[in-house]
Amino acid sequence: MARLQPISRLLFLAPLAIAACTLTLFRAPVPVTTSQISPTAATDSAGPAPTSLQSGAFAPTGASTATSAASQTATTAPFCADEQPRALIAEFSRAIVTADSTRLAALVSAEHGVDARLFRDGRVVNYDREHAAALFDSSFAVNWGIAPGSGLAAIGSFQELLLPDLLEVLSKNYVLNCNDIRVGGTTYTAAWPYPGIDFYSLHFPGSPAFNGLDWHTWLLGMHYVSGSPYLYAMMQLKWEP
Repeated sequence: MARLQPISRLLFLAPLAIAACTLTLFRAPVPVTTSQISPTAATDSAGPAPTSLQSGAFAPTGASTATSAASQTATTAPFCADEQPRALIAEFSRAIVTADSTRLAALVSAEHGVDARLFRDGRVVNYDREHAAALFDSSFAVNWGIAPGSGLAAIGSFQELLLPDLLEVLSKNYVLNCNDIRVGGTTYTAAWPYPGIDFYSLHFPGSPAFNGLDWHTWLLGMHYVSGSPYLYAMMQLKWEP
């Protein structure tokens, strides 16, 4: 009987050894190859699908996707020398400040409408004249894309989200620059995404109280129809974390 004691001890310790090995395997990191990692789905840059104007409701007629091309080159020297674009900006400012939909709609290109961007790399929503005339009254919510910093989708109407940002610049002493983007400190490369379309930069340089970090710029793109300039696109630039 004394000879069987070592065997008994082995039989007793075997389950404990197996359990210890099993726990070690569970704790050990498992190498992950690149093929095992699923890529994050890219955010769709397209705007809302085209919808028709209905009674009691509002929706933009369509949307265009943001282009990746960037250009800051003046396409035509006469544009910057022409007084008409500056007059259009003054008229645009009056329309925004006084919430004059008729005045605003008259400035929008009848051929292209006006592209609106809440964020420089966000969704692009195109308003034709009919819908531009309803912007100050409509509460139709648009998904403008992901807000810098928060990472959350910005959803709201033109008057809820874009209008306050427009008023923020237009109500201050901003600086006009033709075909030249003026910004403060940035964490990105500021660019105009419409090659061939001239623009003006409406730049508020910021205040000393915030060390200029509250700078704010709106870019207004225009094109000519029958010799007169009309709004083609609007987008804003701000400091982003």
